[in-house]
Amino acid sequence: MITRKLSLAAAVVTATALTLTACGGGETPAVDSTKISIMAPFLEAQPPTPDGAVQQKLEELTGKDVSITWTPNASYEDKMNITLASSEIPQVLVVQSKSPGFVKNAEAGAFWDLTDKLDAYPNLKTTFPEVQNNASVNGKVYGVFRARGPMRAAVMFRQDWLDKLGLKAPETTEDLYNVAKAFTEQDPDGNGQDDTWGITIPKWGALGSNSPYDIIEEWYGAGNRWTEKDGKLIPSFETEEFLEANRFVKKMVDEKLINPDFATFDGTKWNEPFFTGKGGIIVDVDSRVSVLINLFKQANPNDFENKVGFVGNLKGPDGELNAHPTDGYSGFLAIPKTSVRTEAELKNVLDFLNTMNGKDVATLFNNGIEGVNFAVEDGKAATIKPETPEGKAVATDIKSYAQLGTNVTGNNFYPIKQASDYEQEVFDKRVEVMAKDLKSAVYNPAASFVSPTYVAKGAQLDNIVADARIKYLAGQIDEQGLKDAIKLWKTSGGDKVQEEINKLWQDSK
Repeated sequence: MITRKLSLAAAVVTATALTLTACGGGETPAVDSTKISIMAPFLEAQPPTPDGAVQQKLEELTGKDVSITWTPNASYEDKMNITLASSEIPQVLVVQSKSPGFVKNAEAGAFWDLTDKLDAYPNLKTTFPEVQNNASVNGKVYGVFRARGPMRAAVMFRQDWLDKLGLKAPETTEDLYNVAKAFTEQDPDGNGQDDTWGITIPKWGALGSNSPYDIIEEWYGAGNRWTEKDGKLIPSFETEEFLEANRFVKKMVDEKLINPDFATFDGTKWNEPFFTGKGGIIVDVDSRVSVLINLFKQANPNDFENKVGFVGNLKGPDGELNAHPTDGYSGFLAIPKTSVRTEAELKNVLDFLNTMNGKDVATLFNNGIEGVNFAVEDGKAATIKPETPEGKAVATDIKSYAQLGTNVTGNNFYPIKQASDYEQEVFDKRVEVMAKDLKSAVYNPAASFVSPTYVAKGAQLDNIVADARIKYLAGQIDEQGLKDAIKLWKTSGGDKVQEEINKLWQDSK
């Protein structure tokens, strides 16, 4: 599959270059400025219909005739590459990641460089410069990033177990160990059985995927994928803190404080041990708090409060709070040069994107249509009950249109009104905790850099360390075996990746 995509990407670069060359020799055909074409993924069973209420409202608010090619999310990247190699290229393209195909196209000149252009548009001039840097390709901005909350790491625990054992919510990694040990050994559910454990972790070995391992390693001070040491950037797994963090996790594995099947446990069932009273702690994104609460609510609407507690990031052994952020974005909206050929056409598209990121369209994409599927109550969007067929259609469609939202200046829409006072209180606390932790965020200093060697063989290289990490935690290899795997990463191409990353880093200063 990787080979196919890389060869496709090469074909796309060639096709794009030919198209650009062909355009240079003759007159540029006139483009209708009232029309905008977009390609975007959809995650629902069916895409929105062109005559739907959300589409009509979007065209009303932007003053454009908007044509959207909706593509199933599962096949989106392949379809995007095929589209770029064709003669029918949209003016706005949702790009889901800095994939090899996109990077090759961008550096070949297939997309507009927006680095010095976005500041002229108030709704596109980001208030999150760190995130925009993360989304760039070696410092160049090739699209308007789709913002996602950069701070999401949280520790969720069975509040009822914590209360029964007279414990306090963890604040440090040592506290996490003590709570996990108590949940395992002190019969927190009071059934007289030795049938509980502390932390549940699913099969999740990939490096830099915001897994529980990545989060704990950052708490220990290993850094976020890369970290600066002695004036150079090094992978976080080359630090002593990485080893210390994994010794900590292995200690919990050896003491059976973590589910014994962590190396194979299905991530789609992550909530089950928590809900059924087997595992008492989950380290994941804070939105899972509401998912867990809803499970208890569905089981017993009269007794679901105070079952789920949570805190944000934890202080490490050195007493410092190294909060783990994501890169803060999920792809971007890019503008191909083959369909947007002049500065005047580019300005027209950017004007459109600027309007799309204003309050009216942001509200449409994230809340829906006021009076149809939601009403504003206390400054929040409340679902209109009972739901009408029109309201349900809008609520379904905006799940797809949200893929076009960027929110680079923050959330310009209404927060969702929660179903009960208790759920609203928990939601507000989540927002508060994440905002506080964001002040201690440790970002990946190499997030914007694209190493050619890493593009070519990064996945295979990372698997060397990721597989060794799981084997070490499972007791299949010792710590020396883990260190040997790190050396193998270096000699198999990792040293070249590090050299390229550091050159890009120095050149950016």
